[in-house]
Amino acid sequence: MNTSLYEISLLDLLWMMIPVSVVIAIYIRWVKDSITLFYALFRMLVQLILIGYALTYIFQADSPYLVILVLSVMLIAASIIALRPLQKTETKLYLNVFLSIVAGGLLTLVLVIAGVLDPEPWYDPKVMIPLAGMIFANSMNAVSIAAERFESEMGREIDFIEARATAYKASLIPIINALFAVGLVSLPGMMTGQILSGVDPLIAVRYQMMVMLMILGSAGISVAIYLQRLKINRTY
Repeated sequence: MNTSLYEISLLDLLWMMIPVSVVIAIYIRWVKDSITLFYALFRMLVQLILIGYALTYIFQADSPYLVILVLSVMLIAASIIALRPLQKTETKLYLNVFLSIVAGGLLTLVLVIAGVLDPEPWYDPKVMIPLAGMIFANSMNAVSIAAERFESEMGREIDFIEARATAYKASLIPIINALFAVGLVSLPGMMTGQILSGVDPLIAVRYQMMVMLMILGSAGISVAIYLQRLKINRTY
């Protein structure tokens, strides 16, 4: 089986700007916002280019302290971005999000590293950082959806218990949809990447199972902790 990835040039990537341009046009026309998508795309491009160089250095440095620093930066960034949709934010909410993602995300990451993969060394940046990115990002998105939905429900003067249930259910909709769709509608990122690189599909399937389980576990725990801390701290 061919074990080489297809080479993608920067020029080839321009083909993907065709559907993106359609989305931009619709977004500007319907939402009346000509800045957000362009800024998001610019941020994405700059961040990915920079992280490409950064990861090259981190992989070569092979330092557990550097890996821990990267994970810390990822957690802080995730906490800040998660509350972006809210109308009102305060310091306590950022702390709630940070602690929630740390609890749900790090627990899942430790189990994957120590129990499932057991890399050598344990801090192997080629394993730790990509997995942490998937875990933290999905926890961030789930908490973000929950926070926005909870704020909306409480704005309608809904009872806390009902608002919490609605927010929790909404936060897991994308992940539950992915669970239903995987293998039928979609071949997710990790599985697709491995198949393209020549890995046996049956091995790729096991890795994708691990990813789906860790995403559901980390996101569900993070959201539950966030919503529960709102009640404990009365930050609603």
